[in-house]
Amino acid sequence: MSETEVAPPGVDPTIPSPARLYDYYLGGTHNFQVDRDMADRLQTATQGDLKDAVLANRGFHIRAASWMARQGIRQFLDLGSGLPTQNNTHETVQAVDPATRVVYVDNDPMVGAYATMLLAGDGTTTLVHADLRDPDAVLASPQLREMLDLSKPVAVMMTAVLHFVADSADPWGLVSRYMAAVAPGSYLALSHGTADKMDPSAIKTGEDLYSRSTSNVYFRSREQVGRFFAGLELQAPLPGAKREVSYAGLWGAEDPSAADTDGSRAIYCGVARRP
Repeated sequence: MSETEVAPPGVDPTIPSPARLYDYYLGGTHNFQVDRDMADRLQTATQGDLKDAVLANRGFHIRAASWMARQGIRQFLDLGSGLPTQNNTHETVQAVDPATRVVYVDNDPMVGAYATMLLAGDGTTTLVHADLRDPDAVLASPQLREMLDLSKPVAVMMTAVLHFVADSADPWGLVSRYMAAVAPGSYLALSHGTADKMDPSAIKTGEDLYSRSTSNVYFRSREQVGRFFAGLELQAPLPGAKREVSYAGLWGAEDPSAADTDGSRAIYCGVARRP
């Protein structure tokens, strides 16, 4: 998107947005110069690991969605879905069963502006323009209620989004609220940025830059990320592995040794079943 293009209504092209940063790292075009400038500074601060982390997270998202679809899940709730990209959630899961229904949820006005590019044209997908920090509004939305039957298992996806939710908003309580609203046999796929393996100067740069964007960033430890799966049954990230929180590149990887990069280790993840 060039600087001469007019931003959609409600979009401020002078303030970086996490959704547009993510889009830029994935090679998308729904971003502005201010996003690219910030992304490049973050890349420099992390010595290139940030883009690697984003790609590892996207790989986890796709593999987890496909895996849950292969377990028989035919309803997906993608919270903090972001901008249209390659292998969107519905494209991934509908490769398993074309009748699978997907509800995307995002509060970024840029996502709303390009929703038609994100959605399938056959009535199996919809976008709820809402803040995931308001689960009551999300779960009561007519679009969601029309698309999903919450009395049957749902795959809830929260990938690379909760590190934009402050402790004061109780992100752990939010996850519990969503998982309590879906039927037993539902799954949670979650990933979250961490500073456990990050250089302190890179952490400070990241926090400072994101404080000038539409959302601050809140890195969390492995223990804190593990708390999101409380009361759920974690699934093994690889055949024969322990049922535990993993790194984004490793979960479901065809070649774990190649997937275990420094960027991958910046994102913890897991898939868990509601008993």
